[in-house]
Amino acid sequence: MTFQPEKRHVLSQALNELSDRLYGYAMVLSRDRTEAEDLVQETCVRAIQAIENLRPDSNVKSWLFTILRNIWLNRLRRQRGAPKMVELDGDESTAQTAVAASKDPHALYVSKMEREQVREAIQQLSDEFREVIVLREYGDLSYQEIASVVGCPAGTVMSRLGRARSKLRSLLFASLRTPDRRANGATE
Repeated sequence: MTFQPEKRHVLSQALNELSDRLYGYAMVLSRDRTEAEDLVQETCVRAIQAIENLRPDSNVKSWLFTILRNIWLNRLRRQRGAPKMVELDGDESTAQTAVAASKDPHALYVSKMEREQVREAIQQLSDEFREVIVLREYGDLSYQEIASVVGCPAGTVMSRLGRARSKLRSLLFASLRTPDRRANGATE
């Protein structure tokens, strides 16, 4: 059995590694920076309080994402409102901005436009598709971890992910074709 200090170290390390991903997922769920920060903070508090229940063979990443999702669902139940989703990465961090400053301005513009197109396309997906795409591509969770977080079989996750990617591909293709038609003088 794992000793308490070892569990604390494992949890501390996981929180340090996953804090940005947890925040990103919280932003997708809440659509509000303050709410996302509160969700992550509450996740950390609950994880620390429940550290004694953590088994040595537990998947800490999946456990943390599940805690965050459950906190969000409980808040939704209290508010009796529909779930909201949010853009994936609102503002660039200071580190990203510093690195970006050394790039070609045109490349920066193109990169920003591509991110915005992907973000807009993801926002058009249904909630169930959006959630699995974000957990997989931005949260970097495995199919089994997503299944654990969402509460469905891994096969369902794979199916939703496949359909979500297909829909996303179609949305992005359509958004890329629209400027071309305008450039060639076509009207809508």
